[in-house]
Amino acid sequence: MATKVGADSRVVAPLELVDFGLGPYLNQAPSPRFPVYTRGNAGEVYPEVVFPLSMTMFTEMGTEAGREAALRSGLITSKEVDELTAGGGIFGGYMYLNLSLARVIAVRSPGASVAEIDATYLGSEDVAPPHVSHPSDRNLWATLRGIRYGLRLIGARSLPVLDDQRDAVEVWRQALPDRATATDDELVAVLDGAVPHLVAIYAEHLAISGAAGLGVNLLRRSCEALLGDGSVALELLSGIGGVSSAEPSHVLWDLGRMVAADPALGAAFDAGLDGLADRLAVDPAAELFWVAFEEFLERHGCRGPNEWEMACEVWGTDLSLPLTLVDRMRQADDDHDPRKRAAQLLDRRRELLADVRGRLRGGKSRRLERDLRCAVLYTRGREEAKTLLVEIIHDCRLAARELGRRLAERSGGRPDDLWFVTAEELDDFRDDPAAFTDLVASRRATRDALAELEPPFTFSGEVPPVSTWARRSDVQGSDIAVGTVLSGIPGCSGIARGRARVVTDPSDPGDLGPGDVLVAPLTDPAWTPLFVPAEAVVVDVGGQLSHAVIVSRELGLPCVVSATGASRTIPDGSLIEVDGTAGTVTIVAMPGG
Repeated sequence: MATKVGADSRVVAPLELVDFGLGPYLNQAPSPRFPVYTRGNAGEVYPEVVFPLSMTMFTEMGTEAGREAALRSGLITSKEVDELTAGGGIFGGYMYLNLSLARVIAVRSPGASVAEIDATYLGSEDVAPPHVSHPSDRNLWATLRGIRYGLRLIGARSLPVLDDQRDAVEVWRQALPDRATATDDELVAVLDGAVPHLVAIYAEHLAISGAAGLGVNLLRRSCEALLGDGSVALELLSGIGGVSSAEPSHVLWDLGRMVAADPALGAAFDAGLDGLADRLAVDPAAELFWVAFEEFLERHGCRGPNEWEMACEVWGTDLSLPLTLVDRMRQADDDHDPRKRAAQLLDRRRELLADVRGRLRGGKSRRLERDLRCAVLYTRGREEAKTLLVEIIHDCRLAARELGRRLAERSGGRPDDLWFVTAEELDDFRDDPAAFTDLVASRRATRDALAELEPPFTFSGEVPPVSTWARRSDVQGSDIAVGTVLSGIPGCSGIARGRARVVTDPSDPGDLGPGDVLVAPLTDPAWTPLFVPAEAVVVDVGGQLSHAVIVSRELGLPCVVSATGASRTIPDGSLIEVDGTAGTVTIVAMPGG
């Protein structure tokens, strides 16, 4: 293998196997210079405990891309980059982002603030430990470099680099071997060959994400200064179109309409989701649906819960996941059609823009137009870069699954044993899988134990001992009464009422259906189709760049994020009112009321 754990000597804290009292698992040492870390945003990308193979194999993706993105901004020095482990780290098996780094960037950026950065990543400035100033936080030369870099970002009108990267990925993909006939070495070569593309695109993703945050904050400030209302920025960013993570919902909607319009298909779904894929694949009455479904999988099969994690199931590997979403789509009313909603949003956005343009002249008008263009460009670009990364990871997933299947067939082990060895151990594991039986069982048990725990949302210095983490099954919300108002931050404007449906797993949406409000602990793109039948969305965590906010704006759903503890506090089935403009959730009636 070309990628080794800790192979880059410039990385201060290599990824290591550390015993937390549950057995050795992946961990890194926090940066003394940048000590505050958060699960904010990281929880959307890696919501679960990471796996040894994928994380050690793609360590270079984070370290090299993180270095490149930080140095490109000019706001972070090469010495400071050497004191980091990319822009985040793995602690107790969970992925974290480095909040201190983002805060220092804010300190060095004119007009920015630590509070704004916290709101972007956390949804609030009082969730994480306070920023402790360091003598080198202020750096005039870094600030000047950052200003020059920021001006280039603001002045951009397109992102041709993403087109170039997509072309390069397509060339790489066309050269991939047929998995069924490839040798084991060729399957491993797929993983190695993906790394350069992952590094390049992830570096761009990090840079674009920073630019998206800049654009959104600039637009909000401009709306406050020029229009007297910063919330107008939310409406100007609604229904912008071209958001790649929202695209699968359109196709799933069409599939859902096919089922709703065909009694035979409807009967197949009514018979239950267990074994549904097998029944549909051989049912002559489902032929047209199945062809359309396979086309959907070809284009969007890389998406799904925890889609950045190579070891996890996605829509293309577990067909019950997208079929569950189709089942929800078929029950939605026609007015939930995402294309109709998009058209309505576009009309409202055009009206608002016409009004705003009529109120501003000269430099004021140019300022708002510039900031809006910046926010829209990088919001779209961020989602496009994420999609590219997920597509490459899926190619790696399919190659590794085939390798795991073969090794299990030869050794009598399990196909997913492969995920529990590190990149350094892979060659030895291939030679003799049986020699790793006890080690794999131990790591599997450790991961299972960690998965039952709730990692701290933020920490400073050292992650709290795993022995102090709460068990997920023991985490309870406080008592709540009618009239209680939960506060978060506005994600998408509008007011809606509906029955709260608390969903913790997108593959098991429970009773979520038309007229309901989706309440979730966090969301990633796999949740997007569940937004379509909903009236509004409430999420425990998240900031202005979170997935829930971006997709809600595309679908025109009132959305509140950073509603701390909402999924544990709001009773399932209660009637709630979501005010996406004020950022509040009100309990109107208890279940059955």
